[in-house]
Amino acid sequence: MKIQERTGAGAGRSAAPAGPSVGERLPTPPRERKPALAALAVLLILVGALGATMLVLQAGDRIEVVKITEEIPAGQAVNDSNTTSVMVAEDPGINYVKWSQLDALKKLKAVTTIPGGVVAVGEMFGQEAKVPEGKALVGVSLKEGQYPAGLKSGATVAVYRVGGAARSGSDGDGEGGSSGSTGGGDSVIVEKAVVNYVQDAGDDDIVGSTNRPVTLLVDDAQAAALTQAASNGEVALVLVPGN
Repeated sequence: MKIQERTGAGAGRSAAPAGPSVGERLPTPPRERKPALAALAVLLILVGALGATMLVLQAGDRIEVVKITEEIPAGQAVNDSNTTSVMVAEDPGINYVKWSQLDALKKLKAVTTIPGGVVAVGEMFGQEAKVPEGKALVGVSLKEGQYPAGLKSGATVAVYRVGGAARSGSDGDGEGGSSGSTGGGDSVIVEKAVVNYVQDAGDDDIVGSTNRPVTLLVDDAQAAALTQAASNGEVALVLVPGN
């Protein structure tokens, strides 16, 4: 009887643990330390700082090179008036011409026309110019009045035969060099030629001279007639539309 009373008395009790009282905080588990992640974060910071330092050092490693200030026609050389010096970041993959090499560069020629405003690289220069396929460079020596004022390299001109040959319609007009020729009276030798080079009026080479050297780029078929007329001093240039 006593055993039953005790059992019955225990049956009314709850087996669930008592909950926390109001205001008490649940215990938090201790944070797990991860030294490997911390070390990786420090390593990334160091790598980033090193990369930034290298960029600053590379940006500061600059060299003085040659810059072309005016267009240089094919076959012509640099000089003090068409060059200047600029600072650029050194790059082993680019064959810059250093400013200290300017005197040596003056002995070489532009292999093709070099526009103004570009930095000079070694591939732009060589012992002689590269004439385009099917073209020829013809030099003429002109007196004042045989060329327009302000003639510049790169200009497009028409080449006329002047003097006795133009009046008589000699066989020089019929040798296959005329472009658009319609007969012996037509004095046009080349309808469109490109001025590859014209010597500045102030150059020392022509001080006291009445002739001005000009080099024209023409088709191969026009070179013979132009050369013959130039040798006789019977060439005049006229600017045409498109300049």
